[in-house]
Amino acid sequence: MTAADERTLVVRAAGGDGAAFEQLIELHGRRTYRMLVRIVGDPSDAEDVLQETFLKAWRALPRFRGQAQFSTWLYRIAVNEANRRLARERRHRSLPLEDTLAEVPDLEPGPPAHAESVELQELVAWCISELPAQYREAVVLRDIEGLTNEEAAEALGLTVRNFKSRLHRGRMGIRRMLEQHQAR
Repeated sequence: MTAADERTLVVRAAGGDGAAFEQLIELHGRRTYRMLVRIVGDPSDAEDVLQETFLKAWRALPRFRGQAQFSTWLYRIAVNEANRRLARERRHRSLPLEDTLAEVPDLEPGPPAHAESVELQELVAWCISELPAQYREAVVLRDIEGLTNEEAAEALGLTVRNFKSRLHRGRMGIRRMLEQHQAR
């Protein structure tokens, strides 16, 4: 779908066209869900947050000015909803380990290499889950979801400079945890 087609859908949805909104959700729902799983740490909670995100987006769509991409605007709503959920629950959970870094290639064939790859994925996922929420969000949006610095900063309501600082601190936190693990 082209950017112009998406803008047309946004305009139609803002005017109350539910079918157009459903198409937008089909375009961005899975990626938003994956991001939410990584932030809230539980697939069921992520589904709940996703539903709240869609509801808030539907209600707020008439006020969407189009200064950002629809996906970035939707991510911002999703991150805010995830933070509300985490604040309400006031508990810390580990992120799911499966699928967190599924795109990390297995460079050596065979079971030993596969076991090492899975172990590394689990370790990195654990490190990400141990980061404070503000750094975890930055790492997830940039390094896992692949947003640009500008898109991720906008999704979090930050300046690019502040976003880069959070991202750097998050990456350094992961690095320290990996170094500590390796020293054991």
